[in-house]
Amino acid sequence: MPKRPYETAEAHWPRLKPRVRQKRKDPTPAEAHLWRYLRNRRLNQAKFRRQHAIGRYIVDFVCLSARLVIEVDGAYHGDKIDYDRQRQAELEGMGYRVLRFSNEAVLHQTREVLRQIAAELNSFELGI
Repeated sequence: MPKRPYETAEAHWPRLKPRVRQKRKDPTPAEAHLWRYLRNRRLNQAKFRRQHAIGRYIVDFVCLSARLVIEVDGAYHGDKIDYDRQRQAELEGMGYRVLRFSNEAVLHQTREVLRQIAAELNSFELGI
């Protein structure tokens, strides 16, 4: 059977599918704000997907062709930091680069966030 473009393990998809749908319906204010700039190839003509399942995880945004994951992070507490480190390591092990931004940065420093995402997309195109 051909591999699906979203790279979700078959065993995880039944559990992830309802969560993906719910997260798309109810984004955080920061996720909704960033999506306005990423959707419809508005940034560097890159195709982004939101609330996308990769492996056993749901990432906030991904550009599959550039293997770039964008995560928008809220407030942290102890075990969340460890979980995010493990998650990021697994995504990087699958060949993805991960950029993380706080809700505050997305909402109040949008230009800088977009500049960093564009720079990462450009570095991928250049093979850096």
